[in-house]
Amino acid sequence: MRIALKLHPFTPCDAITRIDIDATRPNPANLQLRYILTGDLSALRLPSPTTTARADELWRHTCFEAFVQPSAQRAYYEFNLSPSTRWAAYRFDAYRAGMRNADNLAPPAIEIQFKDDIFELRARLQLEGLSGVQSDAAWRLGLATVIEEASGRKSYWALAHPPGRPDFHHSDCFALEIPAANTL
Repeated sequence: MRIALKLHPFTPCDAITRIDIDATRPNPANLQLRYILTGDLSALRLPSPTTTARADELWRHTCFEAFVQPSAQRAYYEFNLSPSTRWAAYRFDAYRAGMRNADNLAPPAIEIQFKDDIFELRARLQLEGLSGVQSDAAWRLGLATVIEEASGRKSYWALAHPPGRPDFHHSDCFALEIPAANTL
């Protein structure tokens, strides 16, 4: 399912004209994401690819984010995916409360690709073993991106934005429900 992200009205972006995401759940405990940026890629500050490893504070630069909340729960998970192929995963008990590293998680598979004015980041997340994430239930997703231009200016893109400043953790941003995958 392809969905366009919306640019936050307080954070202009000259470099990118569009960000789309494909989000699929090919089996009960997996989430596949494909972020597609269209625009002047030379005007972006993109980290160079490096060894895939867990790292904190990826959101301070160009970063692709996914929030996964099991339906009917307050707890949720945040995944940060960098063009460098570094990644992070956190668990929250409720809105911005009880943050800690999400353990028992296989490292996501992250691939990047450039083609003319299009940049793609593909990620496969294996969520099996994460507390509260039931493979036979629907999940609410918040999908977002932080874009850093070469000038250092940042813009914030999401499925939906709450009033005021950008806040990807706000419940308004969890705007996509993805049903349980077919287990047959």
